[in-house]
Amino acid sequence: MGHKIFISYKYHDSNVFKITNNIYHNDTVRDYVDQLEKYFDKTDDLYKGESDNEDLSQLTEEQIWSQLKDRIYDSTVTIVMISPKMKDPTLERNQWIPWEVSYSLKEVSRKNKSGKLVTSASNAILALVLPDRTGSYSYYITDNKCCQDTCRTLHTDRLFKILSDNMFNRKEPNCKTCKNDSKIFYGESSYILSVKWADFVQDPNEYIERAIKIQNSIEQYNVVKELEQ
Repeated sequence: MGHKIFISYKYHDSNVFKITNNIYHNDTVRDYVDQLEKYFDKTDDLYKGESDNEDLSQLTEEQIWSQLKDRIYDSTVTIVMISPKMKDPTLERNQWIPWEVSYSLKEVSRKNKSGKLVTSASNAILALVLPDRTGSYSYYITDNKCCQDTCRTLHTDRLFKILSDNMFNRKEPNCKTCKNDSKIFYGESSYILSVKWADFVQDPNEYIERAIKIQNSIEQYNVVKELEQ
């Protein structure tokens, strides 16, 4: 059975590795979204985001947000594209991604055609990390050695706060403390699962199903759904 998938991303971030063959085109995050859209077209999954040829320029911000909420409400999975310049140097409340993530996490009640109140569940959330222009993921993910084991560090401080708040937020995490007092986490320690693009494209369904499995255990996480005032 397919899933309804919404994608949240910074359209014009061009600080990403080139994936198109057009030498005259400056690749952006949208080119990665196009790749996902083509993939979902071949599966039972349904892409709920906007298409590249969809013109929203004549709409007000309120009208755009109304359309986005309709699409998120009707989705079950939100994929957030993590890119090097996804954040603008302005208040997070003035940017689309935090609002889309917050709405994805909320349980929203609406009346259906028969007038019955229907409440949506919190979406599964997947943080899909894109490579920078050099093909590196180190701006967000770095490989390290922790407690004499191999591990990876997620630089969650570089994300929007509503994303970082929902990482390493398992109520009873499986972790151990190293001699230098640093901690290493095992298993699904975050409600929002992070995955590199290179790993995701090998088997997208594996990571989508992992995110859904986490969502099915949402009560085991301290989930933050609201943006800071």
